[in-house]
Amino acid sequence: MLDPLAGEILGPDDIPEIKRGASIVALDCSWKKCDVSFEDVKIKSPKLKPRTLPLLLAANEVSWGKPGRLSTVEALAVCLILINEWEQAKDILQPFKFGGEFLRLNKEPLEAYSHAKSNAELIELQWEFFDKPD
Repeated sequence: MLDPLAGEILGPDDIPEIKRGASIVALDCSWKKCDVSFEDVKIKSPKLKPRTLPLLLAANEVSWGKPGRLSTVEALAVCLILINEWEQAKDILQPFKFGGEFLRLNKEPLEAYSHAKSNAELIELQWEFFDKPD
């Protein structure tokens, strides 16, 4: 389950489980209510493994340019790119007017992230593109 507040990142270490049939679940909710919404889902579905994503810039109208403030479709596209499903990522972004902009805005980090060999490497890669918090 994609959860921006999760302590563990989605990345290459998750690919074998996804290829065996594990699902990626996204909750479409307001950023203002995400802490409550995600807690409700976790309580009702304790087997879900919450995962967050590496930093990227949002291209959607509400959060344009804000690191990590992705729309649900942007987040799902990132998941697909992280598991090397670029064409499917482009397909789900295509109906949205910001879809192409999201890919252009994040071209370099997305390419780097898609080549990471482990979740640990992916975590470190994001700091090549974004300021590491103190």
